[in-house]
Amino acid sequence: YSLFHPVPRNLMRPMILDRPDKTESPYTVDAGHFQMEMDLINYGWDRENGEGGDVTTAGFSAGAMNWKVGLVNHVDLQVIVQSFNRLRVDDPSAGPPVIRSGFGEVLNRLKINLWGDDGGPTALAVMPFVTWPTAGNDLGATDVEGGIVIPFAVELPAGWGLGMMTQVEVRPGAEGDGIDNSFINTVTVGHDLIGPLAAYAEFFSEVRTESGSPWVGTVDLGLTWTLSEDWILDAGINIGVTRSAPD
Repeated sequence: YSLFHPVPRNLMRPMILDRPDKTESPYTVDAGHFQMEMDLINYGWDRENGEGGDVTTAGFSAGAMNWKVGLVNHVDLQVIVQSFNRLRVDDPSAGPPVIRSGFGEVLNRLKINLWGDDGGPTALAVMPFVTWPTAGNDLGATDVEGGIVIPFAVELPAGWGLGMMTQVEVRPGAEGDGIDNSFINTVTVGHDLIGPLAAYAEFFSEVRTESGSPWVGTVDLGLTWTLSEDWILDAGINIGVTRSAPD
């Protein structure tokens, strides 16, 4: 099967998402079919102690979308569009609040499943990606960035599922000074609760090679509600467990 020769409906795999946790899934969209995943609302808040008082940062985004299309049996193409972002920084020592809003970044990703797409206890994929500097007002990348994601999934006993991910991202260093690499690792576990309701818990870690960059760690919790084979709702919260992570 291919983009122009779609998988018949009765042969399609169950829909699996790359959200709401940060761990990407190794499973692809069936060839010739489309899938859309969206953040209806995403809000983040952080407070740090500054010289002139507490510095608070609040970020809001709406309508961020990930459009996917299955190209062949085990490869899909993704386009992520950050439709609207708003950032507010309150720093008493710097004067009035700084508020920026506008369009965000655009990402292209190509997910290639190596095994497990059609079933089995494990699954593995590789997913190279490129981030385009489409954001204005310092709301995203200012240069082309890229990297690769390696997601892995395991079916555990008693209905538990385990997901792990390693991501390497390459971006220009501050003020054009060299290269700043980012290394992300995650692990997530999930289980069905009651009927269509399921839950997950995740640990996220990011380390950057840029001098002075702190370690970022979060614990993430969430729920998913399966309405039908084509519709899933979710909600989650990410809690910073290191000083450098958003609260």
